[in-house]
Amino acid sequence: MSKEAKKAAKEKIILGIDPGTNVMGYALIVTEGKQYKLLQYGVIHLKKYGTHELKLKKIFERITGILEEFLPDSVALEAPFYGANVQSMLKLGRAQGVAMAAALAREIPITEYSPKKVKQSVTGNGNASKEQVAAMLQTLFKLEEIPKMLDATDALAVALCHHFHEGRIQSRGRAAGWKSFIEENPGRVKK
Repeated sequence: MSKEAKKAAKEKIILGIDPGTNVMGYALIVTEGKQYKLLQYGVIHLKKYGTHELKLKKIFERITGILEEFLPDSVALEAPFYGANVQSMLKLGRAQGVAMAAALAREIPITEYSPKKVKQSVTGNGNASKEQVAAMLQTLFKLEEIPKMLDATDALAVALCHHFHEGRIQSRGRAAGWKSFIEENPGRVKK
């Protein structure tokens, strides 16, 4: 195996998605060991499409296009948070489901993270604001400026969260177990 092939085998591409029905954020990072760098991030504007069904179709098409272009090794999504508006939650869940279906159709592993877990992983504070998350990502990735639409940085945070937790969390977000936690965090265990 050549040096380039070995390097390519160690590199992984992660697609992070911040689901939305008006604006959906996406971000792609490439990782090698503990190192990571930004490939691309942005938003998919959906407000201009008249019906919810058409928005879902566009989400599927755009996510499929991203998957085909970048061939990510895994997809990380921010799980919907529970709000007071049931209709909004239903629409958001559908948007997330369509993005998941695009990845599942290509047999790409999916992991969901709660908004609190994403914020905690990136800033150290599970209650951080979107602006605080964006500012931390600007520092970590050495971004010249923060995008106007924070859905893009939210998706970048999801991808980075997945990188930090990859191998430690199973697909449904359950911890791998106390034994692995203790092995990975010896300084956090009191004797």
